[in-house]
Amino acid sequence: MTELPDLSGQVAIVTGGSRGLGRYCAEQLAGAGATVVIIGKDSQSVTKTAQELVAQDLDVVGFAADVSNYDQLSQVKSELGVLGNAQILICSAGVMADKFSKTLRASKAEWDRVLRTNLDGVFNSVSLFVPNMVDQGYGRVITISACLGRFTGPGLAGGLAPYRISKTAVTALTKNLAAELQFGAKNVLVDAACPGHIQTDMGGPQAPRTITEGADTVLWLATREQTNETGLLWEDRLRVDF
Repeated sequence: MTELPDLSGQVAIVTGGSRGLGRYCAEQLAGAGATVVIIGKDSQSVTKTAQELVAQDLDVVGFAADVSNYDQLSQVKSELGVLGNAQILICSAGVMADKFSKTLRASKAEWDRVLRTNLDGVFNSVSLFVPNMVDQGYGRVITISACLGRFTGPGLAGGLAPYRISKTAVTALTKNLAAELQFGAKNVLVDAACPGHIQTDMGGPQAPRTITEGADTVLWLATREQTNETGLLWEDRLRVDF
């Protein structure tokens, strides 16, 4: 389990926070004292998760919204009020592509489904929540990429085209935003994490990595001290070639 500093007084927004990696990160951040806002597409799942975490005496609120829908996410921001001025944003909402969706076999519907959630969802989230971080002079933004989306190593294998390409684009968006924010000069760090193949609903119970292992880098990035080492892709707290 990742040791976290005292996060009392901080607000963390976690998209995809009702399940899997997002839920685990939300629980850990709340356990360290943060007020955590979980956002998920399924209202029943969001309500259930929020209730379970509140029952553990954690400060958690849940909102149902499809991150690929800018208007829905904007409505959540309006309803959040001051909680929208978050210090931490973890963009964990994501979907996997059909295992048969190679580039020339993927349907347009499959392409749109994956890219809208995995890429548009990140764009919508940072567009709505990062400006407040810039204004307040502090923010930690973590996007969830994947080593399957790299231009090196496992990223060269092909297959799962919409998923791989969406994660490549997420890393590119992350790097671009970090550059626009002067690589930490504004005290807003923007980084991408590769959690690896982990034991979640998406990864399956036979995945080689535990959710604790996958979340460690995400939580570490979410609580780092000020640095200019940002705009990078990370795995197990190490920089990974994009």
